[in-house]
Amino acid sequence: MFSVLDPDSSSNGQVNCRINGNIPFTITTSSNDFYSLVTDSDLDRERASEYNITVTCSDEGVPSLSSSVTLTLQISDVNDNPPVFERSSYEAYIVENNTPGLSIFTVKARDADWNQNARVSYILEDSSVNGVPVSSYVSVSADSGVIHAVRSFDYEQIKDFHFRVKAQDGGSPPLSSNVTVKILIQDQNDNPPQVLYPVQTGGSLVAEMVPRSADVGYLVTKVVAIDVDSGQNAWLSYKLQKATDRALFEVGLQNGEIRTIRQVTDKDAVKQRLTVIVEDNGQPSRSATVIVNVAVADNFPEVLSEFTDFTHDKEYNDNLTFYLVLALAVVSFLFITCLVVIISVKIYRWRQSRILYHSNLPVIPYYPPRYSDTLGTGTLQHVYNYEVCRTTDSRKSDCRSGRAGSQNVLIMDPSSTGTMQRIQSEKSILDEPDSPLEVSSIM
Repeated sequence: MFSVLDPDSSSNGQVNCRINGNIPFTITTSSNDFYSLVTDSDLDRERASEYNITVTCSDEGVPSLSSSVTLTLQISDVNDNPPVFERSSYEAYIVENNTPGLSIFTVKARDADWNQNARVSYILEDSSVNGVPVSSYVSVSADSGVIHAVRSFDYEQIKDFHFRVKAQDGGSPPLSSNVTVKILIQDQNDNPPQVLYPVQTGGSLVAEMVPRSADVGYLVTKVVAIDVDSGQNAWLSYKLQKATDRALFEVGLQNGEIRTIRQVTDKDAVKQRLTVIVEDNGQPSRSATVIVNVAVADNFPEVLSEFTDFTHDKEYNDNLTFYLVLALAVVSFLFITCLVVIISVKIYRWRQSRILYHSNLPVIPYYPPRYSDTLGTGTLQHVYNYEVCRTTDSRKSDCRSGRAGSQNVLIMDPSSTGTMQRIQSEKSILDEPDSPLEVSSIM
């Protein structure tokens, strides 16, 4: 509201106010000398965030006098605009076998509002890809909108998938919009060709038969292979790498057909062995080899005898080699075990003897049965008498033991080292009149 005052009287004091320019405002009279500036239509801050309003007031005098004033009007923002993506949909490519965490591309959305109402955050909407949550495939940065690969992709398992990203502003209430993103996996030459025919078996031998009457161009067999890669990575070519007779067979470069290139003769060997290599067109190329056995014969028994002997000999040699190696390993193990045991026993005995030899422990006397230590001095309780009798005229000898005396005592001085001090004995000596020599031994 504003007021206008003209001190003149009559018509010279009558005032009229107007707005210059085409703007959505108008002036209304509220009371004497007071006016109101009001909006004439809806305001849109996104089209015009500021207005410079010039108000001119003039009187009705002759000549008319006037004055003007300019008002600056700022339009405040409300959250009336959702974020808008730069594209209606997105497509991105990524090569398989990528590193997890790799940045794929960036989605971008803009909000026409201002300040907090224009702050956009990005959210990955919940969905699934082949029954697996999409969050296990990709992730999106909330602030920048950068989409990252969570895992390493395999073209042979999944070729493409799509998901939705939501852009949401910071207004209250928040406004949002969605966009669809499609990820296309690009193939890499990471798989070699796989040979389907002829089947390579480990135990049995498969051979193709060619009659000796076969002419030039005779179709022997066809090598069939596939490559699970795509594009030029799956284009296959066939080459003959080795052959028993390279002048007899050839392999089609594109179709893998094995044909004769000359007339088969009786001089050709029955057993023919061909090695075919299959290559793809990738960079770098990958390859696989296949062995084709060909039998040049007119009847089946001839082929059977040739290849049966070959297989039997090969299996026999393989089994013989296996058993020989096994026997050698067992014998070596037993020999080493016995050697270790013998050495261990020798070392143990040697150590025991050394321990006993260098031992500083006191020797404990050993008393046979019926002997005892007297007063702890090491003295024997009894003395036994032995008589040794020999004759000169006869080659006979006799050793007799006397009775033990009741008072036979051997006294040892504890302070000495085994010196005998006193022997008291009472004994009975048996007389032998025919004995010229008597020797008594006291123990």
